[in-house]
Amino acid sequence: MILGNGERRIRMLTYVLVSIVGYLAGCFQSSYILGKTFKKADIRTLGNGNAGASNTVISFGWKYGAVVALLDIGKAIISIIAIKIFLESTMAHEQLNNLLYLNGLFVILGHNYPFYMKFRGGKGTASLIGMLSAIDYRIAIVGILGIVIVTVATGYIALGTMALVFLVVVTTFYFNYSMGCVMIAIVIALLSLYKHRVNIYRILRHQETRLSDTIKKK
Repeated sequence: MILGNGERRIRMLTYVLVSIVGYLAGCFQSSYILGKTFKKADIRTLGNGNAGASNTVISFGWKYGAVVALLDIGKAIISIIAIKIFLESTMAHEQLNNLLYLNGLFVILGHNYPFYMKFRGGKGTASLIGMLSAIDYRIAIVGILGIVIVTVATGYIALGTMALVFLVVVTTFYFNYSMGCVMIAIVIALLSLYKHRVNIYRILRHQETRLSDTIKKK
């Protein structure tokens, strides 16, 4: 299908706006906000230095970590549902899915690199789970089972996360999403691998704290 110049501009503008909405939603950094509000501390100066749910558990305890995880999941769900509401009636199914995956990617980028925190944020795992939950419950269920089973079996959230992102790529392909969605899933997986590289290095050297030890301590 050949698009006219006006249609191309509208499509490009749509992709830009979807990306901006996702990024701004991702910039709601709950671990940073809760840490500053209730603990008078910057979460990035504690634990492993990450502004996310897992480091919140390590630094403030599992109750704070659970709240952060739910908020980070929720912001991705809200962002994607908003895109669905505004675009579902005007987009073909495949194109809408591409936009939803793109929005989810930018929620994760906003979470990982929030502009007002000098681009030092989290690792995007909870936001990824929220993205999957809003797009396709089947992919979400497979991914959540993967992260839970591997984390419980090994004691390391980072390894559970690697299982999650691997399964996201596989299930996106398996459930016949477009190659655009598969490519975005691969980008998300590579980004997660990059953000967890230090954790993986520590695991290989037996220096990473296990989740069970953290919960017992707290």
